[in-house]
Amino acid sequence: MTKTLSEMAVEVLTTADGREKTALSHAHARAWRASREAGTPIPLGTAQPPLRPSRPDAPELLDPRDVPKRKPGSEKGRIALLHAVAHIELNAVDLHWDIIARFTDTRFPLGFYDDWVKAADEESKHFNLMCDCLEAQGSYYGALPAHAGMWRAAEDTAEDLMGRLAVVPMVLEARGLDVTPGMIELFRRAKAEDAVAALETIYAEEVGHVAYGSKWFHFLCGRHELDPKDVFHDLVRRYFHSTLKPPFNDEKRAEAGLPLDFYWPLAEE
Repeated sequence: MTKTLSEMAVEVLTTADGREKTALSHAHARAWRASREAGTPIPLGTAQPPLRPSRPDAPELLDPRDVPKRKPGSEKGRIALLHAVAHIELNAVDLHWDIIARFTDTRFPLGFYDDWVKAADEESKHFNLMCDCLEAQGSYYGALPAHAGMWRAAEDTAEDLMGRLAVVPMVLEARGLDVTPGMIELFRRAKAEDAVAALETIYAEEVGHVAYGSKWFHFLCGRHELDPKDVFHDLVRRYFHSTLKPPFNDEKRAEAGLPLDFYWPLAEE
């Protein structure tokens, strides 16, 4: 019996090993694309995603304040940075499959699912690129402790789709657009060409993920006749437990559909 898209999503979420999780993610994304191209899309169905996705035994997850700080200019610091990005990408795989399974009671065009399946597929590739870079450096994902707070935004917005769109793609992933150019330059100076190529791929594709968030956030605001900027500000104040800090990559944020007046007023508060 064919699995529904929601069941596929939960299968990814309940797979613990990172490489296995991303292999499954790629396989389900291929199946979804093939069904769309054939004109017989896999049914969305309904499923109950876990509040937290399955995770491997390592890395050890620590309070953000307890994650050791390393100088990014050193070899150990660069390995720690690659490890941190791998951890972010693995969480992103789960975040995108979670939004597919968790909010099936909200009516969307199938393009909504096309976008998030594509984003999950790309995040799976990003995780594996980072793992390949770590392994080339004699390390691996799980060798270092990681940030335990990564899933908090998902838990906080488990019953608020607009809050999820506002905080995950439009704040957290948008932050990636701000900081990735600096990381690319750091690895370029270290002549780590594999890491530079991987981060450039991530940087190019993350613009699309932020754009999906903005597109579907505006879609829902339009459906309910709400002012997107005001709603965005309210939701970020409610769910984002930090402050928005410049410098911002205004050019890439604009490319992703985030106007200046969405995030600068929050940074100035």
